[in-house]
Amino acid sequence: MIYYNSIKKKIFNKKLKVGIIGMGYVGFPLSLIASKKFKVIGFDISKKRINFLKKNNLLKKNKNLILSSQKNILKKCDFFIICLPTPLKKNKDPDLSYVKNGFETIKPFLKNGQVISLESTSYPGTTREIISKNLEKLRFKIGKNFFVGFSSEREDPGNKKHKLEDIVKVYSGHTSKCTNIMKMFYSLIFNSVYMAGSLEVAEMSKLLENIYRSVNIGLVNEMKKICTKMNIDIQDVIKAAETKNFGFNVFWPGPGMGGHCIPIDPFYLTWKAKEFGVKSRFIELAGEINSEMPLWVFNRVKEILDEKNISIFNSKILLLGVAYKKNIDDTRGSPAFKLIELMLKNNAKVSYNDNFVKNLKIKHKNFNSKSLNLTKKELSKFDLVLLVTDHDYYDRKFLINNSKLIFDTRFYFNKNEKVHKC
Repeated sequence: MIYYNSIKKKIFNKKLKVGIIGMGYVGFPLSLIASKKFKVIGFDISKKRINFLKKNNLLKKNKNLILSSQKNILKKCDFFIICLPTPLKKNKDPDLSYVKNGFETIKPFLKNGQVISLESTSYPGTTREIISKNLEKLRFKIGKNFFVGFSSEREDPGNKKHKLEDIVKVYSGHTSKCTNIMKMFYSLIFNSVYMAGSLEVAEMSKLLENIYRSVNIGLVNEMKKICTKMNIDIQDVIKAAETKNFGFNVFWPGPGMGGHCIPIDPFYLTWKAKEFGVKSRFIELAGEINSEMPLWVFNRVKEILDEKNISIFNSKILLLGVAYKKNIDDTRGSPAFKLIELMLKNNAKVSYNDNFVKNLKIKHKNFNSKSLNLTKKELSKFDLVLLVTDHDYYDRKFLINNSKLIFDTRFYFNKNEKVHKC
């Protein structure tokens, strides 16, 4: 009980030193809100990332947050939070190397009375397999002299409606004492928390959230293809359907899915389900439909150009937005990359504009790797403008008045505006 009471006291008195491993799109925002209550060390192995973040204005007056790429600074921590990516391998098997390396990073500094909370999304059982089992190998007793929990991240970059601390924080622990510590800690940071029944329930709930979106986006993407062939406006269809005040949630088709969650996380469950002899056909089908959308958009581009007697060969195309979602600089998994690849293979000359992404590391004679300034003169050079990411700064009227053709994949333009819709 001595270690349990000690860590609770540190939390209650706000004397806890928190080490957050990974300063990406999850770890850094979390470090900002956690530092309102506790001393926080934000750690990342990338010196470049740390130096970049140190330029953030939010840090200038924050005396509770230290950012570092030096491992030794972690020896001061009582509570570790692992916020590292969980990508897929080429065969779509889980890649937990980042999480495992994160544990190895803190391993030299582990001692009695500490806490580890995993926030990286993965299959049910990951926390026990990667964190708890490795701690037991070090002869720690979970729930007695060491405490382990999982709390799913729900960060939504670019979302201005919901502050991070207002999002309900789901958590659970390896034992009841671990769970109590998790509740006590996260309750001080987030305005609302929810205790899941077990580590596996908490882990699975995060997967369900993303699978729900993936499946429904896959559905409307398929509906869009059908509506296009039937000459029915999918935008009108969705708006009509959403008038039902129960049983229907709105999802919109698009050029494909990107980001670090929805295209990836569902396959963690399909992989784990195979271990239990269960087929996950819905999940796999949705992933297949969504991954095919860039090709479908590309074929629509060719059709639109053909209608104007313009060949895709040597055509000049401008992509608006290459980030995977609007108003952020994150390009991970963006459908823009697949679209660029398809266009370059067909000898199109491609440029892009994205004020959040100034450069793209794509080397090709027909690709302009720097974000283009949107001027009347520049727009007039392109056969087609393809809106891939609907950043708020795009001026609809300006684009319509100065572009020859516009293909809108995000329903950014109004219905009465003369543009081609996805």
